[in-house]
Amino acid sequence: MSETRVAFDDANAYDRYMARWSRAIGEKFLAWLDPPPNRRWLEVGCGTGVITELILAQAAPAQIVGIDPSPQQVEHATRTVTAPAAEFRIGTAIDLPFATGEFDVVVSALVIHFIADRPKAFREMLRVTTPGGIVAGYTWRKSPTILDAPYGPLARAVKDLTGDVMLSPTVSEAMPDGLHAALTAESYGDIEVTTIEATQTFRDFEDYWISQTGTFQHPVARSVAALSDRDREQLRDNLRAVLPAAADGRITYASRATAFKARKPQ
Repeated sequence: MSETRVAFDDANAYDRYMARWSRAIGEKFLAWLDPPPNRRWLEVGCGTGVITELILAQAAPAQIVGIDPSPQQVEHATRTVTAPAAEFRIGTAIDLPFATGEFDVVVSALVIHFIADRPKAFREMLRVTTPGGIVAGYTWRKSPTILDAPYGPLARAVKDLTGDVMLSPTVSEAMPDGLHAALTAESYGDIEVTTIEATQTFRDFEDYWISQTGTFQHPVARSVAALSDRDREQLRDNLRAVLPAAADGRITYASRATAFKARKPQ
């Protein structure tokens, strides 16, 4: 499978593609995290603000700052998340523009596999956390042989048809053992790693197809767009045969994320 860069320069398109999955996984992640209320939060890689809204609703933070390298994502989040406790800034995970020990809870949702220098990002997240504070996050469960992300069924179908498919990067931290090892190497304490599963239901095959190949051109969608018309129709037929469809045509399937929670040593 070929790996390629993902561009996050169309926030509205990304939100239509991934927001439903982000909310489903995020709700379960926050329930597992079970953080105390009235804490200062930092969200690393806030994207369009979907998880920020969940944190505001479920965790009652005193303050939450979202940071993301994409100006388009930050603009979208600023425009759509208007709670007084929330603010958004442009910035990167490997150079967080905050003081040491500034936040009680630092989280990163569906971002780790996009960070080139993950050890530095883990060190930065730990640095800006107060001693005894919580650092947590999750990313889609993915390895050279496992693909549990929402685009998994489509990616497998493209690869079966053509022999290759473009994907976002595969990193060791997307699997439990690799994530635990990375956190241990950076001196995180009280490390817990788990797998979180969420399902989504699509009205019918067309609803599923549009969600996967619509306006946000993630790598798998770009692979689909590069197919000939004949191969694209064959891909649709192949997918219809393997996707789990109910009698009324609804399609429901699960995606899984590898998640962690840990503490900064006192």
